[in-house]
Amino acid sequence: MLELIDAHCHLDFPIFDQDRSEVLQRARQAGVGHCVIAATTRSRWDGLLALGNAQGLSVCLGLHPVFLEEHCLEGGDNDLLALARYLDCHAAIVALGECGIDARFPETLESQWQLFVAQLKLARERDLPVVIHCVRANDDVAKQLKDLAMPRGGLIHAFTGSYEQAKRFIDLGFRVGLGGAVTYSRAARLRRAVARLPDDGFVLESDSPDMPLCGYQGQRNEPARVAEVCRVVAELRGQGQESVAKTSSATARHLFGI
Repeated sequence: MLELIDAHCHLDFPIFDQDRSEVLQRARQAGVGHCVIAATTRSRWDGLLALGNAQGLSVCLGLHPVFLEEHCLEGGDNDLLALARYLDCHAAIVALGECGIDARFPETLESQWQLFVAQLKLARERDLPVVIHCVRANDDVAKQLKDLAMPRGGLIHAFTGSYEQAKRFIDLGFRVGLGGAVTYSRAARLRRAVARLPDDGFVLESDSPDMPLCGYQGQRNEPARVAEVCRVVAELRGQGQESVAKTSSATARHLFGI
């Protein structure tokens, strides 16, 4: 059986409340022996930490750019101050995230950048890797990461860019996350990039419940399908599935210190 790690998912979301244990069991049966769960808003941090502790999952805490309106960023108990406090008090946190930039929402871009840079600085001060949501902003995000020189690098989650963009991130100490997007034949640029990545340049992820694979459109995604992502990545790279599973899992362990 393959030994896989789902390097990014959201198993704390309510859509899993009725069958979370079964979802995790299906993942184990598919060879996905560990998951890294990432936060979106402060209101979910405590539940995320409890889930990680109960199920032996790795936890990332951060403030997601798409949920900007839900974040409290002013006042004496704002979410950035709370995030700093949580990072300092919970040794189980393996990375800061999910944070980043989503250029599909230009009306909030200025605020997104302020929040993103503030979180990058928190991670840099604590020598933590960062998990980055980066949509239509690869070049600008790479420039910011170069300027800040993040010591632990991190993960460019749900990467869909070119090989040149991936290489720039990798050269900065980051790894790219490959998930459902790579299973679509129309994603020609991404699939060309995947074929050229170094063996230690990527990890596999589900982004459950989002990022459905080809053939599962409209369905809730779950960690078990990382095995199918592995199969497609192996095919694109001309490698065995066992090799891709082994190297991507080793990269995830090194990235998150797990």
